[in-house]
Amino acid sequence: MPTELTILAFAMVLLMVHVFAAVHLKTRQYGKTWNMGARDEALPPLEPVAGRLVRAQANFLETLPVAIVALLGVVLAGRTSPTTALGGWIWLGARIVYLPLYGFGVPKVRTLVYMVSLVGLGMALWPLLAA
Repeated sequence: MPTELTILAFAMVLLMVHVFAAVHLKTRQYGKTWNMGARDEALPPLEPVAGRLVRAQANFLETLPVAIVALLGVVLAGRTSPTTALGGWIWLGARIVYLPLYGFGVPKVRTLVYMVSLVGLGMALWPLLAA
Protein backbone atom coordinates (compact mmCIF):
# COMPACT_ATOMS: atom_id res chain seq x y z
CA MET A 1 0.00 0.00 0.00
CA PRO A 2 1.35 3.44 -0.83
CA THR A 3 2.65 5.44 2.13
CA GLU A 4 0.38 8.32 1.16
CA LEU A 5 -2.70 6.19 1.93
CA THR A 6 -1.28 5.27 5.32
CA ILE A 7 -0.81 8.98 6.03
CA LEU A 8 -4.44 9.61 5.10
CA ALA A 9 -5.58 6.84 7.44
CA PHE A 10 -3.64 8.43 10.29
CA ALA A 11 -5.11 11.80 9.30
CA MET A 12 -8.59 10.35 9.83
CA VAL A 13 -7.53 9.24 13.31
CA LEU A 14 -6.27 12.76 13.96
CA LEU A 15 -9.60 14.12 12.75
CA MET A 16 -11.39 12.00 15.34
CA VAL A 17 -8.98 13.23 18.02
CA HIS A 18 -9.88 16.80 17.06
CA VAL A 19 -13.60 16.06 17.19
CA PHE A 20 -13.52 14.23 20.50
CA ALA A 21 -11.20 16.72 22.19
CA ALA A 22 -13.42 19.66 21.28
CA VAL A 23 -16.69 17.91 22.09
CA HIS A 24 -15.36 16.61 25.40
CA LEU A 25 -14.60 20.11 26.65
CA LYS A 26 -17.82 21.52 25.20
CA THR A 27 -19.79 18.78 26.99
CA ARG A 28 -17.95 19.45 30.22
CA GLN A 29 -18.97 23.11 29.94
CA TYR A 30 -22.51 22.75 28.58
CA GLY A 31 -23.48 19.37 30.05
CA LYS A 32 -24.55 15.96 28.83
CA THR A 33 -28.08 17.12 28.10
CA TRP A 34 -26.67 19.61 25.58
CA ASN A 35 -24.49 16.90 24.05
CA MET A 36 -27.39 14.51 23.57
CA GLY A 37 -29.84 17.22 22.52
CA ALA A 38 -30.53 19.06 19.30
CA ARG A 39 -28.13 21.86 20.32
CA ASP A 40 -30.58 24.53 19.21
CA GLU A 41 -30.37 26.70 22.32
CA ALA A 42 -28.25 29.82 22.63
CA LEU A 43 -25.19 29.14 24.74
CA PRO A 44 -22.64 31.27 26.55
CA PRO A 45 -19.25 31.62 24.87
CA LEU A 46 -16.92 28.67 25.17
CA GLU A 47 -14.24 28.70 27.82
CA PRO A 48 -10.82 29.55 26.35
CA VAL A 49 -9.37 26.04 25.93
CA ALA A 50 -12.59 24.63 24.49
CA GLY A 51 -12.78 27.55 22.09
CA ARG A 52 -9.20 27.01 20.98
CA LEU A 53 -9.84 23.30 20.37
CA VAL A 54 -12.92 24.10 18.30
CA ARG A 55 -10.88 26.58 16.25
CA ALA A 56 -8.03 24.06 15.87
CA GLN A 57 -10.56 21.54 14.56
CA ALA A 58 -11.91 24.07 12.05
CA ASN A 59 -8.35 24.87 10.97
CA PHE A 60 -7.60 21.17 10.46
CA LEU A 61 -10.76 20.80 8.41
CA GLU A 62 -9.61 23.67 6.17
CA THR A 63 -6.43 21.87 5.12
CA LEU A 64 -7.67 18.26 5.25
CA PRO A 65 -9.39 18.39 1.83
CA VAL A 66 -6.17 19.66 0.25
CA ALA A 67 -4.25 16.83 1.89
CA ILE A 68 -6.79 14.28 0.69
CA VAL A 69 -6.61 15.56 -2.89
CA ALA A 70 -2.81 15.76 -2.82
CA LEU A 71 -2.14 12.38 -1.23
CA LEU A 72 -4.89 10.44 -2.95
CA GLY A 73 -4.21 12.30 -6.19
CA VAL A 74 -0.57 11.27 -6.40
CA VAL A 75 -1.58 7.67 -5.73
CA LEU A 76 -4.27 7.68 -8.43
CA ALA A 77 -2.01 9.48 -10.90
CA GLY A 78 0.87 7.11 -10.23
CA ARG A 79 3.06 10.02 -9.16
CA THR A 80 4.02 8.92 -5.65
CA SER A 81 7.62 9.42 -4.66
CA PRO A 82 9.76 9.69 -1.56
CA THR A 83 9.09 13.45 -1.76
CA THR A 84 5.30 13.08 -1.76
CA ALA A 85 5.50 10.67 1.16
CA LEU A 86 7.84 12.97 3.05
CA GLY A 87 5.55 15.91 2.37
CA GLY A 88 2.61 13.93 3.70
CA TRP A 89 4.48 12.96 6.85
CA ILE A 90 5.60 16.57 7.36
CA TRP A 91 2.01 17.76 6.99
CA LEU A 92 0.65 15.11 9.36
CA GLY A 93 3.43 15.57 11.93
CA ALA A 94 2.97 19.31 11.95
CA ARG A 95 -0.78 18.92 12.32
CA ILE A 96 -0.28 16.58 15.29
CA VAL A 97 2.00 19.14 16.94
CA TYR A 98 -0.38 21.99 16.06
CA LEU A 99 -3.29 20.65 18.11
CA PRO A 100 -1.70 20.85 21.58
CA LEU A 101 0.05 24.10 20.70
CA TYR A 102 -3.30 25.65 19.86
CA GLY A 103 -5.00 24.00 22.85
CA PHE A 104 -2.42 25.42 25.24
CA GLY A 105 -2.58 28.82 23.55
CA VAL A 106 1.02 28.94 22.34
CA PRO A 107 1.26 31.83 19.86
CA LYS A 108 3.80 32.27 17.07
CA VAL A 109 5.20 28.72 17.34
CA ARG A 110 1.73 27.46 16.45
CA THR A 111 1.76 29.64 13.33
CA LEU A 112 5.25 28.42 12.41
CA VAL A 113 4.09 24.81 12.76
CA TYR A 114 1.10 25.61 10.56
CA MET A 115 3.43 27.02 7.91
CA VAL A 116 5.55 23.84 8.08
CA SER A 117 2.38 21.83 7.47
CA LEU A 118 1.71 23.92 4.35
CA VAL A 119 5.20 23.18 3.08
CA GLY A 120 4.46 19.48 3.50
CA LEU A 121 1.20 19.88 1.60
CA GLY A 122 3.05 21.66 -1.17
CA MET A 123 5.55 18.84 -1.42
CA ALA A 124 2.74 16.31 -1.75
CA LEU A 125 0.66 18.40 -4.17
CA TRP A 126 3.43 19.59 -6.47
CA PRO A 127 3.60 16.46 -8.70
CA LEU A 128 -0.07 16.98 -9.59
CA LEU A 129 0.54 20.61 -10.53
CA ALA A 130 3.76 20.02 -12.45
CA ALA A 131 2.33 17.29 -14.68
